Amino acid sequence: MAPERESTRERTPAGATAATRPRAPRLDQPRPPRHRFLPEWDPEAFGRLSEKIARFLGTGRFIVWMTGVIIVWVLWNIAAPVALRFDQYPFIFLTLALSLQASYAAPLILLAQNRQDDRDRVNLEQDRKQNERSIADTEYLTREIAALRMGLGEVATRDWIRSELQDLVKELEGRRRHDGHVVFPAERAERSPGRDTDDR
Repeated sequence: MAPERESTRERTPAGATAATRPRAPRLDQPRPPRHRFLPEWDPEAFGRLSEKIARFLGTGRFIVWMTGVIIVWVLWNIAAPVALRFDQYPFIFLTLALSLQASYAAPLILLAQNRQDDRDRVNLEQDRKQNERSIADTEYLTREIAALRMGLGEVATRDWIRSELQDLVKELEGRRRHDGHVVFPAERAERSPGRDTDDR
């Protein structure tokens, strides 16, 4: 009898465990999707559809088709036999259809404009960042060019070397006129002072 009672008894883990407490949802796992009563749709797909409809509503083809349908509607309800007419002279059903079309067209056009505004905002933000990068690059290049100019100001240029050589040639010509012969500075350094006096 005692062993049967033990087998029928529910086994609970010994000690203080979380089995007796209600389990909290784990943070490392996503929650299961909740059941919704409203239908779900993809906002991007709906937005693309609204843009297509708005583009079609803004074309001449739509105006031509709508004008043709209205003309056929009016002519049918005026010239057709009375038994085949479905909308008598005040054309209330036509007015209702056009009002319904306008009431759906306006929100679709607004939705398409909102999507276009969002795209324009993203493009403007990208253009602004690109302009900031271009301005930073331009400032960097300007600083580099200024540094190169400052460095080139200290470098001997061809014109400066030419002017120094011309001054040296004039100085040598002046000494030749004074001494009667040309003595280059390198030769003067190689000669001794006594030899210079003997050559004279």
